[in-house]
Amino acid sequence: MTTATDPVIVAKDIRKKYEDITAVNGISFEVRRGEVFGMLGPNGAGKTTTVEILEGMRDADSGDAIINGINVKNDPTAVKAIIGVQLQQNAFFDKLKLSEIVDLYAKLYLAKVDPVEILARVGLDNRKNAQYAELSGGQKQRLSIAVALVNDPVVLFLDEPTTGLDPQARRQLWALVRKIQKSGATIMLTTHYMEEAEELCDRIAVVENGEIIALDTPDALIDQLLETGFKPEKRVREATLDDVFLNLTGHDLRD
Repeated sequence: MTTATDPVIVAKDIRKKYEDITAVNGISFEVRRGEVFGMLGPNGAGKTTTVEILEGMRDADSGDAIINGINVKNDPTAVKAIIGVQLQQNAFFDKLKLSEIVDLYAKLYLAKVDPVEILARVGLDNRKNAQYAELSGGQKQRLSIAVALVNDPVVLFLDEPTTGLDPQARRQLWALVRKIQKSGATIMLTTHYMEEAEELCDRIAVVENGEIIALDTPDALIDQLLETGFKPEKRVREATLDDVFLNLTGHDLRD
């Protein structure tokens, strides 16, 4: 029996090899309920394999993956019923309306939802009758998150949710992630944008060669680096080029 204070995600010494390649080499961590937890690392570091094991999409060679008290290996069906996974864009049919796409995935989960209400959660209710092929990049990303919300998940997995988006769409998606967190969901995300991780994540695990080499809050990780005497090669300024772009063009989406 789980309680509100129990970690909602537990990884215990997870290991996975592909022939002679060790993808995950004894990764262990816990994610607190209601937390946004980031997993960062270069390509091939093992973060995607780790996330897929937690989602029940891939089997670990050894170790335990536990979601909300359920062992993924023992009952992957039960786990999949309580998680939401952001789907890649090519998972949708171009000619289906947005409301039809949400309704289709709700039926797959045996969930009774109002498609328009789900679309409203991601700011797409005004596009309910639009076909998927008509959407902008930012709208497609928001739809992928809408579909992941149809079963009111305990844990939401987001895989590089803002890749390829312009600054306005990226900031809007950040606001959506914060809104979902405030609704009570636990969120685990991977990203290559360090600013995104610093902005959204309560804690971050840095993965390299299949192992976690650092795990803490963004502020703590930065402080630890500064304590080593680190000096940035480039002077840190009070604004970024993103800020310049948004100041010139506005924060509104161009959907």
